[in-house]
Amino acid sequence: MAEPDAVRITTARSSAADDMRSRKRRYAWSMSIRLVCFLAAVVVGSGIVMWLLIAGAVFLPLFAVVIANAVDQRDDGFMLPGGPAAPELTGRDLDG
Repeated sequence: MAEPDAVRITTARSSAADDMRSRKRRYAWSMSIRLVCFLAAVVVGSGIVMWLLIAGAVFLPLFAVVIANAVDQRDDGFMLPGGPAAPELTGRDLDG
C-alpha cells in the first residue's frame, strides 16, 4: 500500500478567524494613526506641518484598507514535485 505524501504545515495559512482578527488589528492601528494625525494638526496650528498631517489623515484610509486586506502569503521556497519548476519530459527527451 502506497504511503501518502507528507503534508508541510509550515506554509499552511492561518485560520479564517485568526486572519480576520489580524486584519481588524491592522486596520485599527491605521485608524488610530489617522486620529493622531488629525489631533496633531489641530494642536500644531497653521503651517506646512499642519497640511502634511491633514494630508496623511486624508490618504491614510486608502492605505489602511490595502494593508488590512493583504493576503497571508507564507512561502518557505519548497516546491512540490511536478510543480511549475519541474520540466516536462517529451518524446524527444526519451529517445536520447
